[in-house]
Order: sequence, then C-alpha cells, then structure tokens
Amino acid sequence: MKLEQLMEGVPFTLVQGSLDTEIADIIYDSRKAAPGLLFVCIVGTQRDSHAFAADCAAKGVSALVIQHDIDLSAMPGVTVVKVESSRYAMALMSGNLFGNPSRQMTMIGVTGTKGKTTTTHMIKSVLEAAGRKVGMIGTNGIYYMGRHKDTANTTPESYELQKTFRQFLDAGCDVALMEVSSQGLMMDRVAGVHYDIGVFTNLSPDHIGPGEHKTFEEYRSWKGQLFRRCDVGVVNIDDENTEALLEGHTCKLVTYGCSEKADYRAGTYQLLRTHDFLGVRFHVSGKDDMDVKVNMPGEFSVYNALAALTVGKVLGLPDEAIHEGLSRCVVKGRVELVPISKKFTILLDYGYTEVQCGYITMLQYLVMMIAGPIYGRLIDRSISPKWLFIILVAGGMIVTPLLPFCFGRGFLWTMLSFSLISALDYCASSVFDTWTNQMTLRDS
Repeated sequence: MKLEQLMEGVPFTLVQGSLDTEIADIIYDSRKAAPGLLFVCIVGTQRDSHAFAADCAAKGVSALVIQHDIDLSAMPGVTVVKVESSRYAMALMSGNLFGNPSRQMTMIGVTGTKGKTTTTHMIKSVLEAAGRKVGMIGTNGIYYMGRHKDTANTTPESYELQKTFRQFLDAGCDVALMEVSSQGLMMDRVAGVHYDIGVFTNLSPDHIGPGEHKTFEEYRSWKGQLFRRCDVGVVNIDDENTEALLEGHTCKLVTYGCSEKADYRAGTYQLLRTHDFLGVRFHVSGKDDMDVKVNMPGEFSVYNALAALTVGKVLGLPDEAIHEGLSRCVVKGRVELVPISKKFTILLDYGYTEVQCGYITMLQYLVMMIAGPIYGRLIDRSISPKWLFIILVAGGMIVTPLLPFCFGRGFLWTMLSFSLISALDYCASSVFDTWTNQMTLRDS
C-alpha cells in the first residue's frame, strides 16, 4: 500500500521523501524494524520511541511517523511524515491498512469499572443463541469462531485491534464485541472506531495513579467518551455517576436497572441452585415483560444480565435467544461454579484490582446466603450453608490457608473474620505490588 493511501483521514505534514513510498506493514516496536516497513514513533509513559528513529532508519525502514521534530541528518533516504498525535495517526493508519474492517460489522463496546468481562460474555452468548457470528475482545482474551488467544491489554493497541477485526471479518464474523477501557480511549487505541452500541455497567475509583488517570473525574470523563462514538448507549441508570459520565453524549440512550425510571428494570430476584447450576431468576418490566434466569448468582449478575438483555432488545433479537443465552452463559473466573460434587459447592472468582478482586464480589453473594434466612430474603432456605471454606489469593500468592467459617455461631463473627482476612489480603497485595514495581523499574 502506498503511504498516501495509508495516511487517508490523518492530518499530517510531509517532512521529507515521497507519498508514493510503498509500505508493507506498520510497526511501533523498533526491534521489528526491517525494509519496507513504516515505524511509528510514540511518546509513551516510560520512554519516547523517537529515540529509536535513527536505528530504524539504519535497518532500512521505508518511512517514519513522528510527533515532534528529530534530527534527520543521518537518514536522508527515509520518508518522514509529522503528525499531531502518533497514537491517533497509528489507529487510523492501521484501519486503512486492514481495510477498515470495523465498518463492515456490527460494533458493540462495553465500558465500566466492574462487570465488563461478564457482560461481554453474556452479550456474546445471547448473540450466538440468535445465530450471529461474534468476535470478542477483552480481559479474558480474544475469541472468534471457536478460536482463542491471549491479549496483553483489555483493549489492545490500535494496530493489534484493527488486525483482529480483519481476522474476525475474514473468519465470517458479523459482530465485533469488545471491552473498551478508559486507557484504550485515552491512548487512542479505538480511535477511528464507531460503535453501533455502547454499554455502561458502573463506575467506581480505579486506574488512578502514575501512568494512568490523574483524578477520578478524568477517569470518568474518558469512560464517557464512548457515548460520543456510538449510535445507541445502553446505560445503567442506577449508578450515581451515570449523569456526569454521559455529559456531552451524542447517542440515543436506552436505560436498564432496578429504578422505576429504567426502560428495562428488574424486580425482586431469587437464588436458584442445583448441583450443576447456581444463579438467579428475576422479572423484567418496563418496555418489555419477561422472566429471566441467569447462570450466575448475585445482584451484580442481575445488572450484567440486564445490560445484555437490553442490547438484545436494541438489536431486535428474539426473546428465545435472550433466554437461552443468559441461562447457559458461563464466564471463566467470574463466580464460576465448579461442579465436582453434589455434597459441596466450589465457586471460582478473581479480579485484577482491589475493586474487582474476588472477595468483594464473593462477599456480596455470601451476605445473601448468610443474611437471607435471617431477613427472609431467600426463597430456598436450603441454600444457606453450615460451613464455608475460603481460599484468598493475592498477587499469585495464597494469603490464607483453607479457612473455615461456622455460620451457626453468628453472622457478626463471620463478618469480622472476613474483614480480617480482607485486610490480610490487601496487605499482601500491597507488598506484592511494591515488589513488582521495583522489578519492573529494574527491568526497564
């Protein structure tokens, strides 16, 4: 592809060379430099890859994209274009390189602090039950047409993202479904991508610190950018940050939640349990009237399922597909039932931060199990266990051994004990994070 075609839609200045230069591929890792390639110089949080431009030129790259002026005296034969933002330029160039595949599929993006992974899996399950062919990108990796591969980030770098969209399209996918992180929006990884549907789950302080977001308000603002890049926004009306997050939105809004104001609202939910099923059942009213069964326990599962249901309704999917998709959906590592025996229940749950961490989502479920019989909230009182065995893991290390709680001796003691374990887990996580940061600095 000629450089002129690659730069379509990108504001730029030709510093030297020719726009007729042939480009075989785009790179942003200087170690991959080779003849025929275009190297994008990116200003990162740790280093500025403009420092490697001369080295790439010496290895024969055909063109360079720069964001600020550099010494070009040692590379007279290399075509150089200057842009305002090299990350933004790379996103649009990558789209052009791969034929802008996102424009040929239904695009769905899910953002929020918690629930993105589970919600995307639920949406995927509903879509597939309706016969749609779905490619999915997120924390658990990339899935399409029976294939799976890992990814370094929740939202991959723009080049990898566009390449993946091309793979989806070539494999026969008609829907691209992805988690859209605040970092992905801020760092222009999804620049040039327009979504048919954007989904908001919830918001709480996260990703705030060096190399991420300076304040919670900035974090919220970047999350809200998704709703300036989609046609329909499916949003959780119950979250206290929804109004501020949607400031300046340009999309049509469809809401879900437990509030009377929600377009699709959930009523009282009930726990369901068999030896190989643990979930909830609830009734949806508002713009529709239907009963829903979800293959995951907890109030958070009700919200995630409502989001998936609302997406299905916006897309005009049949109720049968929505029912089937939600009832059979299982998400790896998200309150995942491990059906080993009828005599006991094993749940697997994990996260990457103290907000997402397994013991927080688990605690919501445990409170329902423990307090339910006390306050008469459970339909099936047999769900409340006599003993609970907990293993907490922080940073890859088991913090506590297999620890039993006897619920018969009092709800208060159980909660106090759980608080102690949570504190130990947090301390261990802090120590591990400090050690990891030191290792990262040493390695860099």
